[in-house]
Parts: sequence; C-alpha cells; structure tokens
Amino acid sequence: MNEPQTGTRAKLIAAGLHLFGRGGFEGTSTRALAERAGTNVASIAYHFGSKAGLRQACALHVVERLENAIVMPDAAPAPPDPQAALQEMEAAMRAFARMLLVSAEAGDFVPFVLRELTDPGDVAEQLFAQFFQPRHARFCTLWSAVTGKPAEAAEVKLAVFTFIGQILYFRIARPFVARRMEWGAIGPSEVDQIVDAVLENLRAAAERGRT
Repeated sequence: MNEPQTGTRAKLIAAGLHLFGRGGFEGTSTRALAERAGTNVASIAYHFGSKAGLRQACALHVVERLENAIVMPDAAPAPPDPQAALQEMEAAMRAFARMLLVSAEAGDFVPFVLRELTDPGDVAEQLFAQFFQPRHARFCTLWSAVTGKPAEAAEVKLAVFTFIGQILYFRIARPFVARRMEWGAIGPSEVDQIVDAVLENLRAAAERGRT
C-alpha cells in the first residue's frame, strides 16, 4: 500500500536525506533517524529493511524528484533542427536551476548527493546510472545537434559539464552569491536572472561551436 507523502516512510526519507547529507552514512545512527522522523527505530526495518535500505530509498527519491523537475526524453532522437535542440537544453537548464535554487527540498538532497559523490559505492552508482548518465548523455546528444560535433566526443562531454556546473555553482555558493549581488534572498526572479546569464553563455558557445 502506498503511503501519503506525510506518512512514516516519507518522513524517514526526509530524515535520511537531511542526516546522511550532513553526517554521512556511518555517522548517522538509526536512533537519530527515527528521532528526526518522529517515529521508532523499528520502523526503519519495517519500511526499508535496514539503514542501508533507507539510504537507497533516499537516492531513489532524489532521482524521482529530479526526473519530475527536469523532463527530458532521454531515449528519443535529438530534434533535427539545431535551434529546437538548443531550446530543449535551455528549458532543461531553467528547470534544473529552479529545482536547485528555489525548491526547499533541495537544501537536503543537494548535500546528500554531494556526500555520496565523495564516498563512491552502491548509492553513487545508483545516482549515476539512473539519473546522471542518461541526463548527461541527453545533453550531449542535444549539443551534438547544435554544433554538429559527435555526441561522445570529449569536447562535447566537457562542454556539457561546464553548462551543468555553472548551475551547480550557484547552489553551492548560494549565500555568497546573494551577498555579493545584494539580494535579500534567491527567489524565482533572481533565479531567472541567473539562468538568463548562464543561457547567454550557452548561446555564445553554440555560435562558436558552429563555426
């Protein structure tokens, strides 16, 4: 039976994202997870089998949230028109930025993902295989359509990393960005300004790539 998002399972996932992201898997006790979720330790085994099972569920939750926010037809051919391919990239990057910079939930799942990336294992592989690799590959396919260069070429892969990295920077350096820009907070209007600047770089790179 599926529980509502306010159920014990969802509360444990929220607790796992918060605590695993800050203290790591080994540094987070089942007692701390249960206390943050407002439940008992036995509920972790009941819903996930173990603390490791909860960690895997947290990773799956992150993947699902990102897939829902950044809708891309991973297996579909790239649009034949370079401008249409560029528009798909721009829409995905705008959605990615809004998810990372405006969503309250991102405050927990970004540290969780960063922690897992520094501790390679099954969860990192899950994040790579289920979200990172297919989305990066899709961006490469689109950039190939824009520039005419092979999708698997090293320069295309690196270009895509730089586009994604620009958005990630604004999440990681969020307090410094807001302070330097003299923004009281980073909300939807500030995110639009950020994305507009990033997309300007993207379009300039597209023009260079075509020559």
